[in-house]
Amino acid sequence: MSKITDAIKAYNAGWINRTNSPSGLSVRKFSPRAVLFDMDGVIYDSMPLHAVAWQESMAQFGIDMSAEDAYATEGARGIDTICQFVKQQKNKEISLEEAQKMYDVKTEIFHKMGQAPIFDGVMELMQKIKDAGLHIGIVTGSGQRPLIRRLANDFRTFLSESDIVSAYDVERGKPKPDPYLMGLQKAGHLQPWQGIVVENAPLGVRAGVAAQIFTVAINSGPLSDQSLLDEGANLLYHRIAEFSNDWEVLLGNP
Repeated sequence: MSKITDAIKAYNAGWINRTNSPSGLSVRKFSPRAVLFDMDGVIYDSMPLHAVAWQESMAQFGIDMSAEDAYATEGARGIDTICQFVKQQKNKEISLEEAQKMYDVKTEIFHKMGQAPIFDGVMELMQKIKDAGLHIGIVTGSGQRPLIRRLANDFRTFLSESDIVSAYDVERGKPKPDPYLMGLQKAGHLQPWQGIVVENAPLGVRAGVAAQIFTVAINSGPLSDQSLLDEGANLLYHRIAEFSNDWEVLLGNP
């Protein structure tokens, strides 16, 4: 498929342009050994629930947050999002401890709403990745421990809790590259060109690109395709099942 070939060529060309030593050119090219998934909006169809929980919880603190705001800030640590909105709307700084108390209210509301389903195509794609001998990791900005435990249980065939990067593992969340760089380390101290990021949010795509990892966007929400492409996504799909259908083509394009 030409779009995949073109995307990989463009990604490899970026490494060539960044490499000063000719000896490194043959090594620094797309050669995936791990796939790092975001959680909400990629693995679980949970963003509609999160959007409601964000709106209801923040309203209790006098903070106006729309559903679009929830999608646009998805991927960042919840406490960072709260600090940002309080600063913007109330013109004051709050501590991370204060933000955590507000986030706990959002978490409580979210968990009363029932479990979000796994997206169609996720299990099939993970099986293909496992069969190809690649490592599977999850990189989420979530600090909700029940969700992290659910991840480890739902996908126990493919990963363990040690393969999950959460808000507790990094001081700087998405859109900084730190979470995905941590994901590469957990996957076996891999280099950026040895990974694939699968993301649904602009901040997450920006994080994957900042980590210099080949980044696939899954636009499962209401944001425009352009909002993800503008952040540097190498490929874009609207459903993860579509990406699963192209998996063999992607893996066969070194």
